[in-house]
Amino acid sequence: MQNSAGETVNFVVTMEPIAPAESGAFLKMAESHFRELDSSFVPRQDWGKNYFTIIQSNPHFYLRWIAVNDARAGFILFGLEDHNFLANTSGWIYELYVLPEFRRKGVARESALRAILELQAHTSKIQLEIMEGNQGAKALWKSLGFGKFCERWVKRDEPK
Repeated sequence: MQNSAGETVNFVVTMEPIAPAESGAFLKMAESHFRELDSSFVPRQDWGKNYFTIIQSNPHFYLRWIAVNDARAGFILFGLEDHNFLANTSGWIYELYVLPEFRRKGVARESALRAILELQAHTSKIQLEIMEGNQGAKALWKSLGFGKFCERWVKRDEPK
């Protein structure tokens, strides 16, 4: 079988919307993802209550399970955002998470390509952020034509 880039692969990647009834499974996987990015991640009390609901309530967000040969392998969240000051819309890839046992097999690449194609139907500009030190993500996105445009700095205060 060939993937969306025309490469031969021995698995089938599918992406299906995450249903409201699957919020618990999604939040569990999302928490694992965020802990991998930041080992000190502890969900705030409102996270479990609001994160999934806010994503689901926005018609411009697309939250999908990634499956490999019908086995749940991760998730991807992407969408469209209006520019704050101009009449432009940008595509965004917010999160792409693949379970460790499915990594380095082309699953993330195939999922990213599908999201990119879907976003390109609406806009010519697609953005994303890569956590500092995430070399795997950096290599993936660079191989797909993304390049560093700016740095985003964040100041974090301790919760009160």
